[in-house]
Amino acid sequence: MAFKLLSHTNGIEKKGNNGHPGKPITEIITNGFFTVDRNWTVTYWNKAAEKLLGVQSKDIVGKNLWEKFAATIPLDFYTSYHKAFLTDIPIHFHEYWGEMEAWYDVITYNCNNTLSVSFKNTTLQAQQGQYAQQQLKLLNELYRFVTELTNDCLWEWELNCKEIFWIDGGHQRVFGYQIVNAIIPQSFWESRLHPDDKTRILEKLKKVISEGSDSLWEDEYRFQKADGSYADVHDRGHIIYDKNNRAVRMIGATQDISEKVLLQKKLVEERLTRQRELTAAIFKAQENEREIIGKELHDNLGQTLAVARMYLQMSKKNEKNKDMYIEKSSDFIINVMKEIRRIAKNLIIPGTHIIGLFDNIKNFLADLKEITPVKIEFHKTDITEKDLNEQMQLTIFRIVQEQVNNILKHANASEAVIHLSRQNNEMTLLISDNGKGGDMTNEKNGVGIINIKSRAELYHGRVTIVTEPGRGFELKVILPLNRQV
Repeated sequence: MAFKLLSHTNGIEKKGNNGHPGKPITEIITNGFFTVDRNWTVTYWNKAAEKLLGVQSKDIVGKNLWEKFAATIPLDFYTSYHKAFLTDIPIHFHEYWGEMEAWYDVITYNCNNTLSVSFKNTTLQAQQGQYAQQQLKLLNELYRFVTELTNDCLWEWELNCKEIFWIDGGHQRVFGYQIVNAIIPQSFWESRLHPDDKTRILEKLKKVISEGSDSLWEDEYRFQKADGSYADVHDRGHIIYDKNNRAVRMIGATQDISEKVLLQKKLVEERLTRQRELTAAIFKAQENEREIIGKELHDNLGQTLAVARMYLQMSKKNEKNKDMYIEKSSDFIINVMKEIRRIAKNLIIPGTHIIGLFDNIKNFLADLKEITPVKIEFHKTDITEKDLNEQMQLTIFRIVQEQVNNILKHANASEAVIHLSRQNNEMTLLISDNGKGGDMTNEKNGVGIINIKSRAELYHGRVTIVTEPGRGFELKVILPLNRQV
């Protein structure tokens, strides 16, 4: 759309990769534009400046600006221009020039010891015909509407002159620079690139332009705003070539994507935080498991084996009761073997190709029945083991095992129910108990719940918990059946 606006302005009907590049932007725009050096010598004076100020380029280029207008130029203009030479931030002001009997809207900025001045006669604009005003208003509203919707800052870049035309106030609205429909030197844009991005951006841009094989330049970088902060931007420009296939112009738009980048960083940080929590929970679960096994081996099995060894030693010394001591020692060793099987059974379940998920759950509950008074039932609805691959069966069993252990340790429940069902392409595991429940809004998830959630996330599953103090606990795990780890 910036392309059409500028083309309409200078009467060029079409620009393409092989079209004529047209006149420099400074000779096309209706704004007056001139430049001066540190000695206030005029180095450039465009056609619009000739018309607005009544001074021809040949009569002022190479001459001192203040000498030419010494008797007429207002003091405020002089003060603002001097101030602009002391800063690298564009200065915008609106002043009345009595000699010209007109108000002027002026933007001036210093770059590389050259002061650039862009201005327009607002009084003259106010005197234009009603139809022209309506057309201009419609165009401005259209471009403002488009830029506000897309958050784009439109621009046109003269590559040979190294000048960029910032269109319709997008850079003012988004980045805070008081530049509207005015030209800035390329060096000003370069000075606003983040130091860590500058070399990369300029080298890529130079490569794209020099190769002449691509009509599009696109990149993301950090751009300094008027307040000194940096915005993440996405820049995209269409390159226009002359008949000799030389890049002469770009037309494009800059978009502020700071919120998008911030959201991406936040999502990455949340993902890393969740991963750290899961890793910590896994390590803690492993340490707890090792501690339990170590305690059972040392306090239970170790003591039992010590007694068995003592009976064997006594059998050597007491011939009369030898058989009795050996028999007692054998009984203790058998008990140790049973305990080892029980510990191993919790660690390693039979392969689902040998014993299916449903039988593994039933055997697990049967073993618990001997050591706990909690009544635990298992039901299934509209689901078969063929619906679940071997890895998912193992995942479901570990979740059941984890939550049942949570119930036995923390719930103070007398009853619990495990229910497996299928609806369409989802499997639902529901484990509930009639225990003391809890307030999940004030309690952090324990290691067991975190482990359950991490197992469900491997299958892109969902975990929900329903509980209240004194009203039991319900864990629901939904796993898609068409997902693979």
